[in-house]
Amino acid sequence: MYRLFVITRHTFFEAIVQPIYSLLLALGAAVIIVFGLLPFFTLGEDTVMYKSVSLDVILLFVLISTLFATSRSIYEEIEDRTMLTLMSKPVRRWEVLVGKYFGIILAALLAVAVLGVLLMLCTYLRIPTDYLIRATTLDDREARQLHDYRVMHLAGLAPSLVLLWLQISVLAAVGVALSTRFSLVVNLPTVIILYVAGNLTRFLPLHEGSAMLRGLANVIGTVLPFLQVFDLRDLTVYKPIAVAGTSYAQNPSATPPSVIWAYLGIALAYGIAYITFALSAGLWSFRTRELGGAEG
Repeated sequence: MYRLFVITRHTFFEAIVQPIYSLLLALGAAVIIVFGLLPFFTLGEDTVMYKSVSLDVILLFVLISTLFATSRSIYEEIEDRTMLTLMSKPVRRWEVLVGKYFGIILAALLAVAVLGVLLMLCTYLRIPTDYLIRATTLDDREARQLHDYRVMHLAGLAPSLVLLWLQISVLAAVGVALSTRFSLVVNLPTVIILYVAGNLTRFLPLHEGSAMLRGLANVIGTVLPFLQVFDLRDLTVYKPIAVAGTSYAQNPSATPPSVIWAYLGIALAYGIAYITFALSAGLWSFRTRELGGAEG
């Protein structure tokens, strides 16, 4: 366990000191701030639109930085023979693979947390303008309304950010598995294509057509990640949330927080299952891989 911790810590610091990590984090923060200052002209839904767009920005920038880290995590160390030195120590291959994966997703978690806090702050600050409420009002009813808006909107961002990180973690597992054989040139576009395909799996005819078509759709749906499970914006962004202590608690159309967190638990279980599947395939590939380089 100590060896796994050491590899995780080393990979985490290696990932966050890469220039591409800081650059993409800074670009993502700049985009979120700029969007936070712009109106969206949506007739009362500016905050909702801002949250949705900003979540996509966080996903884009963190996913790209994570894929760069996964694509280089094992392959380059094999090619430059660093892996030979590492494997000469009393360390197992599964510890190397899992440790590097943990380090990479922890770096992704840090990036999501930083950009997520910035998103929450910008959302908090723009709500008075979006809903035409005075931020420093002395009217108790107006102040209460502003408080309810802020609490409701921020309540939906926390689970959305967790689901976003889980989605990145699933794709990172695929990237780490591929890095046992393929370089950045192959790995990066492959995972991006897999991301696009994973978002299209929701349209597979799992219960329609011939038996052969349904069987093929089920196989594809099993192998590809079903990324829709990590998209809960219909409940966390586009609908009000029945937060206790606010006026939304009595709103029949509002979503109870318990429903959101229960769904998040289901998404977590699916994510763990798919990550285990991807890393198991990667471990099999890693065990059969020559560590002298000049392969793949």
